[in-house]
Amino acid sequence: MPEVAAPRAGTREWAGLGLLALPTALLGLDVTVLYLVFPSMAEALDPSATQTLWIMDAYGFFIAGFLITMGTLGDRIGRRRLLVIGTAAFAVVSALAAFAPNAELLILSRALLGVAGATLMPSTLSLISNMFVDVRQRAVAIGIWATMFAAGMAAGPVVGGALVDTFWWGAAFLLAIPIAVVVLAGARGLLPEHADPQAGRLDLASVALSLVAILPVIYAIKHAAAHGPDLGTVILAVLGIVAGVAFVRRQRGLAAPLLDVTLFRSRAFSVALAVLLIGLVGVGGTMYLVTQYLQLVEGLTPFAAGLWMGPPALAMFAAAIGAPIIARRMRPGLVMAITLGLSVIGYALLATAGPGEAAEVVAGFAFVYLGLGAIAALGTDMVVGAAPASKSGSAAAMSETVQELGIAVGVAVLGSLTTVLYTARVTAPADLPPEIEERLIDSLSGALSVAGQVPAQVVQEAQQTFTSAVNIASAVAGVAIVAAAVLCLTALRHVRPLGESQPDETE
Repeated sequence: MPEVAAPRAGTREWAGLGLLALPTALLGLDVTVLYLVFPSMAEALDPSATQTLWIMDAYGFFIAGFLITMGTLGDRIGRRRLLVIGTAAFAVVSALAAFAPNAELLILSRALLGVAGATLMPSTLSLISNMFVDVRQRAVAIGIWATMFAAGMAAGPVVGGALVDTFWWGAAFLLAIPIAVVVLAGARGLLPEHADPQAGRLDLASVALSLVAILPVIYAIKHAAAHGPDLGTVILAVLGIVAGVAFVRRQRGLAAPLLDVTLFRSRAFSVALAVLLIGLVGVGGTMYLVTQYLQLVEGLTPFAAGLWMGPPALAMFAAAIGAPIIARRMRPGLVMAITLGLSVIGYALLATAGPGEAAEVVAGFAFVYLGLGAIAALGTDMVVGAAPASKSGSAAAMSETVQELGIAVGVAVLGSLTTVLYTARVTAPADLPPEIEERLIDSLSGALSVAGQVPAQVVQEAQQTFTSAVNIASAVAGVAIVAAAVLCLTALRHVRPLGESQPDETE
């Protein structure tokens, strides 16, 4: 029978959601804004190859590492307070990044932006769970939240290109300042404060173990994607796993744990996290490949490629808003399975597209994003809804950590698979100088860099080989998404439509 009606959100709460959408979109923007900004920045700062890698990766690296800590810290000191502190810090460090005189300071700034960003992500999501008590409204609000982050990622290259063309590379970072001013001005009036008075002290040993568990694994994944697996990546991965086991064991013995591992007893919580992980592996890797295809095969500028990513962003928006509404009458697991099934259509399109078929590739990615919108809204809602109000920050951080890990794994696995297939299949004319042959075989970007020194047909064949590799990687991702859809159908079949009383399960 229907549960007792919860208080419904009013004008203030929806206005507060609009305010929370600003830092959420900003976080997504900062993930991709460097795609177009980087050439101008590299010309000005002249970073080494290692510095280049850290400039690009430090932001996401430190966000992933500090999410659990910051989510739990918000439960202790107050989510609005943490949001305000993080927003102010993000603005200050953004200004530092914008005027960085050298690569070293820019790397430090990007790392600090990641730490500040880790305060914003769980704070915004946990505040939504406090503001929208009605489960139906909460699911729609979370759908809007998830869409704003994806919209920020899609807009990054477009916004970065416009700012670089008009001003200079550092202007892309200054966009955070007016957004921060609006958030800081409206936070007290539109956002409630919520903290757990019985949360206890922050366990610093748990903080250290969580960082050792997450950071080495993320670094190993990124390093393997860029340079291939080696002994160092294996050691780091093993270190992270050992620290993760120690972290879980410590949490079980603490009265006030950093992460309440008993949440994993909820089948909905655990399965939703698994579906989010699988879905983000597919989306993260596919986005990486699609952006490469549009620029390296179709010859689009990053700015134009960013514009082509507009239709997929609209598809995700439609799914993220529509899925919670449909889930009021249909079981959420079924809604997620159906939209993931539509995603499989997208992966099939990507698995069959060839050079010169940008429209088909973008249409395929729109279907992929359609599935992401549904699982981001409903899956995240399941994760946050499974936690008591006092632990919503911790649950939100867990959801975000899994999604960050999924993106990193997706880029590593699908990107590496594409690279292996390309290098194994591309052929070079017998009379090429060794250094040109090496660049041709190394990657498609390397082949394009020597396009003026090889016959046009050689470059076209390299583009075809790369596209064929993307086809295979997309097919592999599609198989994983089929598995995720089956998981939704079977393991989430007990979750009833939104608004109905849910079964008490701790399996």
